[in-house]
Order: sequence, then structure tokens, then C-alpha cells
Amino acid sequence: MNGDFLALLPRREAVTAGVGTHGSSAPRLEATTVFAFHCADGILVAGDHRATAGNVVFSDTTEKILELDSHSLMAIAGSPSVALEMARTLQTSFEFYRRSQLRPMSLAAKLRALSRLLRENLPGTLQGFGAVAPLFAGVDASTRKPAIYFYDPLGAQFEAAAYAGSGSGSASVKSVLHYLETWGPHPATMGISDAVNLANRLLMTAAEFDSATGGIDPGQRNFATLKLLNSDGIRSFSQAEQAQLWQEGRR
Repeated sequence: MNGDFLALLPRREAVTAGVGTHGSSAPRLEATTVFAFHCADGILVAGDHRATAGNVVFSDTTEKILELDSHSLMAIAGSPSVALEMARTLQTSFEFYRRSQLRPMSLAAKLRALSRLLRENLPGTLQGFGAVAPLFAGVDASTRKPAIYFYDPLGAQFEAAAYAGSGSGSASVKSVLHYLETWGPHPATMGISDAVNLANRLLMTAAEFDSATGGIDPGQRNFATLKLLNSDGIRSFSQAEQAQLWQEGRR
């Protein structure tokens, strides 16, 4: 016995044949990379557009920043099919609560709802085909302040003081954000134009060191998926808006 629980699962037939911890003949479809950080105008949530299956680029048009209601966002990394189903379930739950109770669901209740879905997904996580590592951004109704949360596969939630990231390229993103938080310029003090350009540069950096991360191509007007969350709601940034901010930032 070497203490490796996941390695023990195939021998106890707890993992589906062909989908073990030591590889699979059918590569899993995965979405990478997403991150969020505080800026002067709220929380900026960003993601690339790439989904991969092993070493194959499955799609470069994947939307990973999902609006759950007017004041909450979910950024997905891992299995897109499972994550999208979780998002649809949350959207329905939040809207049903709002209509039936005549008020929005509290931020704490929203966080618990996502935790419950992650716990229910544990069999898929252990079998290696349904792991999801989401980020959640929401606004506390009592303080009207936005907050960032990240999760472990069992559904435990953790609040991020300044930033969070998930997916295969997130290590590079978090390294740069840690540097900026420590030595400046601090992202939390950046205006929206600087924050948008920072997000795109972070994706360019991640793509340099992670082949599963789709970078950006300013020449083709191909930028990140970007959404800003604050007490006023959610603002999406189109490719044209980002291209304009990119050009202004280079002057």
C-alpha cells in the first residue's frame, strides 16, 4: 500500500473502464483558463476561449464566464458539459427563488448552492471525467461589495482577498498577480481600461507557458471573454471595445 487513493480505485472497479487515473484512450474535454481580480470598478472576471481534448484543440470559441443572475458570475474550468449543467441549474434556482420569494437569493445561499452541486459531482470527479474547478463572483446585498470565491472538488469554498484563478494556465496568471499585489502597480487601484488590458496580457503570458490556454491576437481583434461585476450589475466587454482599449493602452 502506497497511500494513493486514486490509484486504488481502478483495482476496486470504482473507476469506469478506460477512464482511469493512469490515462484514457478517449481524452477528456477540458476548458482552460479563467481568473478574476479586484480592480477600482469592481471585479473583472476573464477567460480564454479554448477547450482541449488531450493534445487536440477542440474549440477556440468556448464561453467560460457565465452569468447566473444580475449580480453573480461563474467562471468554469474542467469539464465543460458538467460545468454548463451546473450553471443552468443555478440560473434556474436563483430565478425561481427571486420569483417565489420576491427578493434575490443571498450571496451565502448562492455559494452553498454551488457547493452542493460540486459535492454531488464527486463520483464524476473521482472517475476522472467530470471534474470542475469553478470560480464564483457575487455581490453581498448587505454591503454591496463584490467578492471572489474559489472551490475545491468537495465543494469547500474559499474567499480570495485579491484574485483567484483556475485551469491549466492559472499558475502563470496567479504568479503575475502576486507580483503586482506585492510590488505594484496594484490591480485593485487600476481603472477599467488598465484592468482590461492587464487581463489580456495575463492571458498572453499564460499561453506562452501552457499550450492548453488560448491566448489573444490583437491583430485579428481576438481578445478574452471579460465581464465586470459590481453593485450596479454585470458589464460585458465586446471584442471591439477591448480592441479600442488595447490601442489606447499602447499610446
